[in-house]
Amino acid sequence: MLWSFSPGGLERLAASAHAATRADEVSALLALGDGERDQLAVRQLIAEDQRFGALSLRLAGELGTEDRMVLRIIADMLALWLAHAERARQLEVEVALRTQQIDEQRRFIERIIDSLPVGLYVVDREYRIQAWNRKRETGMQGVSREEAIGRTIFEILHRQPSETLRKEFDDVFRTGRIQTMHLESTASGETRTFRISKIPMRLTDAGVTHVIAIGEDVTDWRESQERFAHAEKLAAIGQLAAGVMHEINNPLATIAACAESLALRVEDLRRAGTAPPRDADEYLKIIDNEVHRCKRIIDGLLDFSRPKSMLKASTPINEVVEHTLFLIKHHARFKKMRVETLLADRLDPVSANREQLVQVFMALLINAVDAMDAQGTITIRTRGGRGPRDAVVAEVIDQGVGIARAEASKIFEPFFTTKAPGRGTGLGLSICYGIIADHGGRIEVDSTPGAGSTFRILLPAEEASS
Repeated sequence: MLWSFSPGGLERLAASAHAATRADEVSALLALGDGERDQLAVRQLIAEDQRFGALSLRLAGELGTEDRMVLRIIADMLALWLAHAERARQLEVEVALRTQQIDEQRRFIERIIDSLPVGLYVVDREYRIQAWNRKRETGMQGVSREEAIGRTIFEILHRQPSETLRKEFDDVFRTGRIQTMHLESTASGETRTFRISKIPMRLTDAGVTHVIAIGEDVTDWRESQERFAHAEKLAAIGQLAAGVMHEINNPLATIAACAESLALRVEDLRRAGTAPPRDADEYLKIIDNEVHRCKRIIDGLLDFSRPKSMLKASTPINEVVEHTLFLIKHHARFKKMRVETLLADRLDPVSANREQLVQVFMALLINAVDAMDAQGTITIRTRGGRGPRDAVVAEVIDQGVGIARAEASKIFEPFFTTKAPGRGTGLGLSICYGIIADHGGRIEVDSTPGAGSTFRILLPAEEASS
């Protein structure tokens, strides 16, 4: 009968059909080492200085010397067998544990890759796809992982010519350098900017074995960078304006005073019966008009560079729109215009200065009139936004000439204007930009040349701005 040691004591491993030996009998003999008593012989199973169990035999008679030797050899062989079996069992447990750890680690890494907010795939030197994350499976151009894995990248991606794509991968395989580029796509119906990075990967020291390709939508980041750069530019211009405007005001005041004195001299000559110089009145009028125009530009720059601290209160945006329309109702420039309103109900109030917002809407409406040559329809639309920071959206939509894309990024800069010379100072939109920024919001423009423009004001809810 074969026994093994366990935490609970001896356990029977194997026995003959007629064996009736009890564990306590075996344990009693094992306490003395190997032993024989009452027709029962017990031999310990020891291998590599480790006890694995015991062998017990029921005897028909007393064992001889050779019998004991044979029994010892059998016990040693069984001990070796149990030692091998134990090692195999431990190895099996270790392999199973290690396999489980590897599977868990693989699933963890896959979950990390799938959780990334970027599209990621990996190709080998045969351009075959070896990894394809969940982001690559979604969207309008999504391809399932099962469909992508094992196929060449040229069979899956069709936005770029295969030769161009092959050259990009070959450059990374050859040089081992990261390659980054920006692409614009209109697949979603709007223009989005993507940053595409191709990163070398080495499984050995021999060279680049794979390329990791990452596609990231950076539209919002790029717009934020552009807004930040624009704000920095406006701040620099504001500092410049604050430093020089008073110095310019002094010579302008002198010119205005001299022009006024000359006008009085001309009037004195007339009263004395002497004809003044020819064109004197016209020149003096031009000087006066230009001085006042310069002063208006200076006042606008000073307002821009040092915005007045205005009291803000809870303000419904629809009331601001309606008040602006009331003010322009009898304005001569709007006589031939039609202004439509699409005002959403139950909009969150904003914390704002009503007069400043009226100034912004008035400036946008006047620009719309100029863009449409005082004919056609202007639409003012309000709606809810996507979150607390963009809770209220107001749009002024015209059907005018539109703005070229190259100019759209400059229209909020001081002194930039698309109007004819003499029709604008280029400060109106800059001041609007500053007012909306002071309210914690932002102003955007969408424009198509020949089809009109949409100026969009996004303001935070009253609670979000406080």
